[in-house]
Amino acid sequence: SRILHGAQVSLHIGFLVALFTALAGAVIGAAAGYFRPADGPLMRLMDAFMAFPPIILAIAISSVLGASVTNVVIALAIAATPHTARVVRASVMVVREMEYVEAARALGAGHARILLRHVMANAMAPLVVRVTYVFAIAILNEAVLSFIGVGPPPPTPTFGAIIANGRDFIVSAPWITVA
Repeated sequence: SRILHGAQVSLHIGFLVALFTALAGAVIGAAAGYFRPADGPLMRLMDAFMAFPPIILAIAISSVLGASVTNVVIALAIAATPHTARVVRASVMVVREMEYVEAARALGAGHARILLRHVMANAMAPLVVRVTYVFAIAILNEAVLSFIGVGPPPPTPTFGAIIANGRDFIVSAPWITVA
């Protein structure tokens, strides 16, 4: 029963991380890809975050913020957002050069309308693929954070905490760690 509840907690965290990463990555990537003056500063900020491996960044952020489900979601979302922003930016840069965007601009559509209605609507496919990947990686990274002790606090059953609890019995009762 702890494993089933741990799965619920891990899936919940994975969903929230994927949602927040999609929102933040879409906003940052769209702004960087569509507005050329914003591209340099935003991408240098994302490069600064991408200079560290995402799991190391998540461990550092989670250690600073403390052990809770909310802080794990924040740490994992911050660690995954730069890569998502980079994917969205590349997609937006391709779509913004399409003829229908030029036609909308010629018809007098504003930046917000062009960006939301024409550019982002047609740049969503790579974002959807990235978000499904982030969902899976967030579950794994949450298990890592819980295993090393910077995840949700001990009464909360997570995959990493369950494996960490069974670590002492790996030789005599390996099913505790596996099951």
